[in-house]
Amino acid sequence: MSVSLRLSRGGSKKRPYYKIVVANSRAPRDGKYLEQVGTYNPLLAKDDENRVRLVEDRVKYWLGVGAQATDRVARLLDKAGVAERTPTNNPKKAEPGKKAKERAEERAAKAAAAAEAAAEATEVKQEEAEAVIAEAVEEATPEA
Repeated sequence: MSVSLRLSRGGSKKRPYYKIVVANSRAPRDGKYLEQVGTYNPLLAKDDENRVRLVEDRVKYWLGVGAQATDRVARLLDKAGVAERTPTNNPKKAEPGKKAKERAEERAAKAAAAAEAAAEATEVKQEEAEAVIAEAVEEATPEA
């Protein structure tokens, strides 16, 4: 039997409240658990001492017996100073996916083509304007 320390959700809709429980890893999230070892109230301020409450000796016992803490519970235990958690490093976290990169390249190509077309159009208009000005100057100058 695999045992895990995890959160079991309680509270009402939009007002979450969690119990930190020791449960069989195959049991449902809010189902039967072996022991409740703490509570977590995310609605309280981060510096409030009642935000996370733990029975530290029981948590240490279960970790010593081989219970695995979920990522969120491991973070709470690390912050409380009960168990060390190695920070994860994902350098590709903010990098867009393959399809998003392709879409960005397509948009950039379309924008470049549109800018090129606009530049050509302004060149043609400028040439036409110069021709009209030259004609006006020729008409305005008196013939000698």
